[in-house]
Amino acid sequence: MENCLKVIGIGLEGAISLDRQTLQQIETATVLVGSRRHLAYFPEHPAKRLILGKFGEAIAQISAFWQQGDRLVILVSGDPLFFGLGRLLLESFPSESLQFYPHISSLQLAFARVKVPWQDAKIISLHGRSLQELTRSLQQGCEKIALLTDENNSPSAIASLYLALDLPTCYQFWVCENLGGEEEKIRSYTAQKLLQKQTFSPLNILILLREEEAELNLEELPLFGLPDAVFLSFRDRPGLMTKREIRIPILGELGLKPKQIIWDIGAGTGSVAIEMARLHPNSQIYAVEKTAMGANLIRKNCQRLQVKNVTIIEGTAPDILTELPHPERIFMGGSGGNLLDILPICQAKLCNQGILVLAFATLEHLYSSINWLQNQAWDYRLLNLQISRSVPIGELTRFSPLNPVTIITAKPGKIE
Repeated sequence: MENCLKVIGIGLEGAISLDRQTLQQIETATVLVGSRRHLAYFPEHPAKRLILGKFGEAIAQISAFWQQGDRLVILVSGDPLFFGLGRLLLESFPSESLQFYPHISSLQLAFARVKVPWQDAKIISLHGRSLQELTRSLQQGCEKIALLTDENNSPSAIASLYLALDLPTCYQFWVCENLGGEEEKIRSYTAQKLLQKQTFSPLNILILLREEEAELNLEELPLFGLPDAVFLSFRDRPGLMTKREIRIPILGELGLKPKQIIWDIGAGTGSVAIEMARLHPNSQIYAVEKTAMGANLIRKNCQRLQVKNVTIIEGTAPDILTELPHPERIFMGGSGGNLLDILPICQAKLCNQGILVLAFATLEHLYSSINWLQNQAWDYRLLNLQISRSVPIGELTRFSPLNPVTIITAKPGKIE
């Protein structure tokens, strides 16, 4: 089609950033469409001007000019088909009536300035969108996250969200402002420092780069209820640990005393075992974990938190349990599918007046345990935890729920 809509990407340098062929397309236009900033790059152009405001109204006006036979050039930032106006135009006009002339995108420039390859980056636009996708990416510990921000989802707001999630993954925050322009600024922040700077140019890209975990200042840590962020976690499953809000009632239900032998079956990252070890340095905790990766992670977390009374047992329960000394307390956070085989070993090995605490996220394991406890005439009680954390949404706050967990506290005698 001869009378095509020409959609031309342009950078902050203005007309000087465009090649001669692209400039010729603009010179022949009878109608120029764009933001006030884009149109200001061509102050002497004789064409009619249409300022982009509300997209619905703009599309209707563009269509009217196009049907009259006007030669329209639509000026946009960067690549019009990368989170740009191109998608909306393709939904509103036949594809054969559109021609695209992309410029270097802001993300290309941002990663070039930061000097990081970006083919594997997670790219998220926050323009008028919720933070759900970003939250999920942070919880997954994505290595590189690039964000197109807006006035509500600003770099400082993103830092606030990250800190509220209390994640085990550390990020370096790069704020890239006015890319390609005379006032370009590229600066790196920690999340805490970013909270202190509240204003940035509205033309900014935020890049989050995952870092190696920093060393801990143990003197600043609480004795009880360690933040999730202090524990190293699985790279591919960073959220897979017993969360602080669940860990605290588990420790309370165990009723720990000094100089005890304690089993932690399915220890995962070791968060519960390490909390027990810190509370009672003269107790001996056996952290049972079936995977070599998990056992190594527990070892690293013990070193990180300078815990010396956790013995890591790499092996599969129940087989590995028969070799362990009789415990006064047992916590089971994972069974590896062997729940009903593990429980009889726990019954045989648990000391008199000992306590067994089980934590379940699934109904099937919960019901299997209750049936077993009833058949063995154990006394037990249930504690169902449905907990939500507050997270910022712009200037507002909402609750983000953790997975519901049911805790069973049981022992062969009457529970006091």
